Amino acid sequence: MIEELTEINTVAFSIISNVGMAKSLVMEALYAAKDGNFGLAEEKLKDSKQYFVKGHKAHSSLIQKEASGEKVELSLIFMHAEDQLLSTETISELVKEMIEMYKRFGK
Repeated sequence: MIEELTEINTVAFSIISNVGMAKSLVMEALYAAKDGNFGLAEEKLKDSKQYFVKGHKAHSSLIQKEASGEKVELSLIFMHAEDQLLSTETISELVKEMIEMYKRFGK
């Protein structure tokens, strides 16, 4: 059981690290758009997506493991990782819309 929790926590930290970077880049994109630098904003969004995908793939690896019949023990750290994954996805979508509003309506 300790080995399994260690593996899950390793995956959880991978998710937290990657989606944390994605969230930071999304916010940088918003700040760039607020300053009118839409090229930089798009670049930051593109970079953030790469980190988000890495975090999502780590998450999917555990889903696939459980779907194949292996029992997956959950931890509080993993629950935090899932929360970070979902909140980053939501923030990303909202920021994309906000950037579009900056483009349309200016500052």
